[in-house]
Amino acid sequence: MSHPSSENISAPARTGEDTPRSSGEASVPPLPDVCDDLIDSIPEAYRGQRRLRYLAEETAQLSVREETALRERIQRFAQRTLELDASDMDLGGRACDGNVWYRVDGDKRREEALGTYDPLETDILVLNLLNEKQTQELLRDGAADFSYRLDVEENDGRPRRFRATAYSDYDHAALNMRAITDEVFALEDLGFHEKIQKGMMFRHVRDGLTLITGVTGSGKSTTLDAIIDANNQDVPGHIVVIAQPVEYMHTPKKCIVRHREVGKDVETFKAGITQALRQDPDIVVIGEMRDPETIQAALEITDSGHKVFSTLHTSSAMETIDRIVAEVPPTEQERVRHRLADVLRCVISQQLLPKIGGGRQMAKEVLWVDSSARAAIKNDNVGEVYQMMWEGGQQGQTTLEQDLYRLARARKIEPEHAMDYANNKKRLRRLF
Repeated sequence: MSHPSSENISAPARTGEDTPRSSGEASVPPLPDVCDDLIDSIPEAYRGQRRLRYLAEETAQLSVREETALRERIQRFAQRTLELDASDMDLGGRACDGNVWYRVDGDKRREEALGTYDPLETDILVLNLLNEKQTQELLRDGAADFSYRLDVEENDGRPRRFRATAYSDYDHAALNMRAITDEVFALEDLGFHEKIQKGMMFRHVRDGLTLITGVTGSGKSTTLDAIIDANNQDVPGHIVVIAQPVEYMHTPKKCIVRHREVGKDVETFKAGITQALRQDPDIVVIGEMRDPETIQAALEITDSGHKVFSTLHTSSAMETIDRIVAEVPPTEQERVRHRLADVLRCVISQQLLPKIGGGRQMAKEVLWVDSSARAAIKNDNVGEVYQMMWEGGQQGQTTLEQDLYRLARARKIEPEHAMDYANNKKRLRRLF
């Protein structure tokens, strides 16, 4: 069948047809005919974003039966994520070379048994997942975040949730879906010092800002959910979670736990934080401090006496402090630095490394902000903070290098992997 040109994409032919799976399961069936029909209807003159917009408009007009038929393929891809115990699934655009990819034990790999797809076919599969508002976000901003639910029979009837983002990849639609664990780790199992654990609990410390930081895929959400659950089980209160999208859904135990999704329940993170002030919360959880407005709002609500948890894409405590200050104009930085020093309680920076014997091992850097660290931040001597963590073991503090050395000595990770992930390789080399 002759499809419109994909602009010199050397895309493999669709192998929905009879591609055997490595596991010996039945072959992948062809995509529904509606997929071919949509592609064949694209005007020859349409290219790039114009073509993607056309597919978005036409996909929005599909019948319920046609939508369901297309979504069954995405359901199969999501199900395979669980079968492989993968953290992520990727498809679409030129970069995937027609394959569906999975991250298993930290490494990306093709799953050729699921067939190969033309970028126009994956455009339709991705667009079919989005509602009208999400489609407009994708076309306007180049990305749209949303949550995806998969009903799993063997999971005691409980659905599995995925954090998903659709984004533009050189005029095509790409998709990443991250599997959200359906169980929460106990806070005591994450290896924090008793003082740090107490600092995270509303019962012991009723205010201040705690930040969980790390690169994408470093386990920030896992740690954050463990903290929420520990407080939920410990003391009667009200927890407001503001996220985009909402990932793990916490069941109220001793606390009311509200989940407010940005883009669905509230327009922006800043609006959600401001509104939370009038909702009588004890704990406010901000999914991510991703822009200056959210950072300023987070500092304000913490300054008002609330206990606040959030995440940031930084790899160390020092970088976290510098990043927050640098997000505001130079004329505001002195004021924000002092404000941050007053409200910041703890910074946990995480990494996930390959574990000896398989799986992943968390390594972490922990800063507890005492009076000395507070003074260093206010005086813009952030370099001193590293030495405070290095010498603060009795208070539960540790540098990433100290924790990597500890894990390597315990034979949980390989020394070469420890060196690869260290922020300060010179310090770690001295320890070894």
